[in-house]
Amino acid sequence: MPLKDKKSYKPCDLIIYGALGDLSRRKLFISLYRLENANLLEADTRILGVDRHDNDNAVFTAFVLKNLQEFLNDKIENSVWQRFSARLSYLKIDLTQQDQYLQLKAVLTPHTRVAVNYFAVSPVLFKNICHGLQHAGVLNQESRMVMEKPIGHDLQSCKEINDAVAKVFSEAQVFRIDHYLGKETVLNLLALRFANSIFTTNWDHNTIDHIQVTVAEEVGIEGRFEYFDKTGQLRDMLQNHLLQILTFIAMEPPVNLEAKSIRNEKIKVLEALRPITASNADEKTVRGQYSAGFLKGSAVPGYLEEDGADVDSSTESFVALRVDIDNWRWAGVPFYLRTGKRMTHKRTEIVIYFKQLPHNIFGDSFRELPQNKLTIHLQPNEGVDVQILNKVPGIDEHIKLQKTKLDLSFSETFKKSSIFGGYEKLVLEAMRGNPTLFLSREEIEQAWIWVDSIQDAWQHTNETPKQYQAGSWGPVASVALLARDNRAWEE
Repeated sequence: MPLKDKKSYKPCDLIIYGALGDLSRRKLFISLYRLENANLLEADTRILGVDRHDNDNAVFTAFVLKNLQEFLNDKIENSVWQRFSARLSYLKIDLTQQDQYLQLKAVLTPHTRVAVNYFAVSPVLFKNICHGLQHAGVLNQESRMVMEKPIGHDLQSCKEINDAVAKVFSEAQVFRIDHYLGKETVLNLLALRFANSIFTTNWDHNTIDHIQVTVAEEVGIEGRFEYFDKTGQLRDMLQNHLLQILTFIAMEPPVNLEAKSIRNEKIKVLEALRPITASNADEKTVRGQYSAGFLKGSAVPGYLEEDGADVDSSTESFVALRVDIDNWRWAGVPFYLRTGKRMTHKRTEIVIYFKQLPHNIFGDSFRELPQNKLTIHLQPNEGVDVQILNKVPGIDEHIKLQKTKLDLSFSETFKKSSIFGGYEKLVLEAMRGNPTLFLSREEIEQAWIWVDSIQDAWQHTNETPKQYQAGSWGPVASVALLARDNRAWEE
């Protein structure tokens, strides 16, 4: 049978506001070049960089090349670069000045290309850009906007940003990014759960004992103390990345793979999260702040010793939670979430522990049979493995068991397939107009409702974060969080 032709999409004018900023340099240009290399960009798609500094097209193109050379791990192919660089152009706009957006009228072609407006800037500028685009009259019903986190620092500020955007763009035109939702292993949760009966029929309180989600970072503040100190790890990482992973693990089967079906099931999970308040925060949460230590053999400063640090800061760089979901599927199954900076290794993974068998007939091998566990590795090495018990080969009269792994490494199993990062997938889907992997307004505001209650509880108790040494797995109190339930972190 002949292969089906590749589906064609309308070409885009991808306008990146903040084209000279860190996000563009480290992520967006890398992702776009990789999409070019994979022949996934439509032929007539253009990339317009917008920023407030003086540049011409040649200087901007050289800037993009320099950043590809610095941040792209792959070799830059000359033929690919020639195609890619031909798409690039630059426009100087002070994003706070409405009249300067009129320049876009002479550049954009809304009748032949979809305008995809990528807001790679601070949220304080979102309102300015929306007003500027409206003032310039360059938007139509096909136009889209892509919004980066953080979308506010609490529910109120989140609503203010969403309200400002909603005056110009309809909800269907808004694409809110969480780059974890573009990762292959997060997307593979849908396949694991809903395409394999071995998991579909064993994914609830009857068979699962508990679930752990870890997002550990080796890096510290990296010169961003003023920004991070106003945010903290709870709002910077848990409110978005970890809660998104949680919803994919815990949601009910969607009717189909359409955006509306998936979003509806994720919102139900967020609505079912048991509130953490001042009355139970001590039992359910741990806040930490790293002190000086060693990482990979090198001395690193503590949080309060970083450049520009406020020595009286009580902002957390680590948070661990016990999360309970009050619905039928997950009754009695705790979810343990933790994320922190300056931890032993960079690691993002999900570990699902299955219940122990009620009776052990292999006492010669194990006093208690170890639990089966499914581990989903998101980074650095994407893949899935399952821990099972196997008989050790031999003709000895006793059956001896040993823990073994069924290992599915994505890079090894899918050698002929390209494993992309999260941004490539999401940028491509935004240009194609597919909202499935993006967050709805209701979803992100529901997450803020729950996180705000934790933040309020911490302010009420007014306790300072527990200290943990840089290069460790966090405060001792985070070990106690699980020990109270006779469990331990996967390390």
